[in-house]
Amino acid sequence: MKKLTPLAALLLVPLLLTGCDWTLINPSGYVAKQQSNLMIFSVLVMLLVIVPVMFLILFFSWKYRQSNQSGTYDSGFYHSNKLEVVIWGAPICIIIVLALVTWGSTYLLDPYRPLVRIDSQTKIAGMEEELGAVKTLASRFIDPKRSDEAVVETTPLEIEVAALDWKWLFIYPEQGIATVNELAAPVNRPIRFKITSASMMNSFFIPALSGQVYAMPAMQTQLNAVMNREGKFKGFSANYTGHGFSQMYFYFHSLSNAGFDQWVEKVRSSTKVLDRTEYLALDQYNQKDERGHVQYFGIRHYGSVQQGMYHAILNLCVMPGAMCMDEMMGIDLAGGAGIDSLNNLKRLRYDMRRTTKAQLDLAEFSGMMPGDLVCTSDSAAVDFVRATRKLPALKPITPTASVEQPAGSVQGQKISRDGSTIAPIL
Repeated sequence: MKKLTPLAALLLVPLLLTGCDWTLINPSGYVAKQQSNLMIFSVLVMLLVIVPVMFLILFFSWKYRQSNQSGTYDSGFYHSNKLEVVIWGAPICIIIVLALVTWGSTYLLDPYRPLVRIDSQTKIAGMEEELGAVKTLASRFIDPKRSDEAVVETTPLEIEVAALDWKWLFIYPEQGIATVNELAAPVNRPIRFKITSASMMNSFFIPALSGQVYAMPAMQTQLNAVMNREGKFKGFSANYTGHGFSQMYFYFHSLSNAGFDQWVEKVRSSTKVLDRTEYLALDQYNQKDERGHVQYFGIRHYGSVQQGMYHAILNLCVMPGAMCMDEMMGIDLAGGAGIDSLNNLKRLRYDMRRTTKAQLDLAEFSGMMPGDLVCTSDSAAVDFVRATRKLPALKPITPTASVEQPAGSVQGQKISRDGSTIAPIL
């Protein structure tokens, strides 16, 4: 009876796996499905080495055990060409196969690459795809059912994503709405995500839809994907960003076309407006409960969005008076602003944007006092520490006309310096 107990416990192990989430193995999106096939293929190929090696370990341990007196012992053995071929040839062949399939899949699954099909059997009209020998080989492993049986007319749904502390902001420029911690899209329609971050490096990840893509401040990454099954799926940050990291998740709703239209109307009925003032109030990290723990922010809808909101988030110039990154790049591209650029220091304090000192400096350019902006208890504490250290204050400098431009004013315009004109490129 005692001998059967370990065996019974071993048989119960598969029952524990029944509670596991197999989203990565069986996702609902076309891109994620190809990534899953690539992962499974790589594991199976590597098992061609692992399984024989594990078997031979057990076989030789049993054959040459101490109690086996009939085993042969060859003291003169030191080399075998056949063994060398097997030991080195098999891994080399496996590496070559993995390299070819992985290289081709890297191109096919590039998140920046626009989708040319919404599933294995349906191609998007007007999207041409020229694959070489290696990419064709890779496609047969990660998408074995690929064919051109059907062609569909569709356009990508554009969604602008901003990672905040600790919440996700989604802006729909075509629909003119925005949400916090809730995402929706029609099934079988390509989605083009534009992703950035308001502060620290983050990671945007919906396992059922596609692989994770990093979100970085003042930078824009992209993700092209499509969902092929209706349902509610969880998304989250896959990059640790502080003590509120575990509460930084959201829900993705894959809906029918009619269901998506109803969802848009539901969001549009909200009276909240996502403007600069609302965003500054939203971009705070003090979501603490009565115990001091960061709590889930919840879901919020905005029925309308101020024009150029994502541009301001991407260029770190939502706060009035702050200089946009593309404006600074435009000045640099023109050769710099000389001594006049000293005035830009106060407008470029992105890392200190929550402190009262930075807000006072920006008030010089925006005409708004810190009381009109957002100041948290944490920022006040930082200012108090700096004041006790008696740090030297910057002397106020009267801004000149060459840099006294409102935040974001360079977008769609040209700036001039010494007779030269440039168009900033982002």
